Formats: sequence, C-alpha cells, structure tokens
Amino acid sequence: MRVSREKAAQHREQIIDAAGALFRARGFGGIGVAEIMKAADLTHGGFYGHFSSKDDLVAQASKRSMTCAAANWSKAVADHADQPFETLLKRYLSTRHRDEPGQGCAFAALGNDAARSGKIVRNTFAEGLEPLLDILADSIPGKSKAARRRKAVAAMAALVGALTLARATEGTPLSDEVLDSVHRELSASAGAGRS
Repeated sequence: MRVSREKAAQHREQIIDAAGALFRARGFGGIGVAEIMKAADLTHGGFYGHFSSKDDLVAQASKRSMTCAAANWSKAVADHADQPFETLLKRYLSTRHRDEPGQGCAFAALGNDAARSGKIVRNTFAEGLEPLLDILADSIPGKSKAARRRKAVAAMAALVGALTLARATEGTPLSDEVLDSVHRELSASAGAGRS
C-alpha cells in the first residue's frame, strides 16, 4: 500500500524527532535504526525510503535539535532582555538540563560522537553552532564585535564542558559544584554579576 506524500512527510518528521531525542539520550552508536523506527511508531523497512543512511538521519536529527535550541535561546533572550546572558547561563547550567540529556543540548550530549563521525555530521555541527554563538555574542557585554565573538566561543566551550562533566559526575556533590562554579565564573567574566 502506497503512502501519500503528506503521510510520508509526516513519517519523516516522526523519525527525525524520535531519532533526535534518542541520539541525545544514548549517543549515535547507542541506538539502531530498528529502535528509532519503533520509537517513531513505524516499521523498520521504511527507513531507507526517507534517508540514504544512518549518517543522513544523524545529520538531519542533529540539525533539527540545534535549530530548536537556537529558537529556544532566542526566545529566552527576548523574554529576558534585561539579563540575556545570565538567563542563558541559568537555563543551560541547570540540574534539569543535566538530568534530561534526551531533551537538551546536542553539543553536550553528542559532541564526542560528532567528532568521530563523517564529514556530513561534523559540518552539521559546525553549522548548528553558529546561530548559538551569535545569540551568545549578542547577549555578552563588550565593545567590539570581535571581542564579543571571542567571549561567546569561550563561553560555549565552557557551557558544553561543564554540562558534560556534570553529567559524568551526576549523583555526586561534584556535579552540582561544576554547574555552580562555571555559572559563577562566566557571570563574573562577562560582568553579569552572580557572586
């Protein structure tokens, strides 16, 4: 039985959404096509009608996750225009974000996986990082665009690293200490003032 174009497009969206959450929760290698299709409530046989390979799905799901993250960051900044950088820090370095990797940042959950992946995935990560860096740079105080960009790159690296370490030490006091310490240091370095 043939599926309509509209239904096929809906199925593709289901697969991308399911894969994005599963990849962030378990890594690219920690989940197979059969499990992704089951989570999308579709049969395994239909996968290759939507994607040329698992790497193609990895890239599409990662892109979707990063696009959603940029939209969420933009909304948070717009909703808290008086303290945009502090708002981003508070949301990113939260225990909720640490405890829900399947709903969180693709860079913290999948950065190491992406580094070991093919060029299509690494390019997707590079492209997906740029909007987040732009949002961070716009939220950080500074005189020149170049200085704000440099601070944004350093802040993003610190955020991803902090979340990765907090997840790696989850269940210990060190996990919360990592989140709090990085939040304080980034706030102080940007003049956002959390002491």
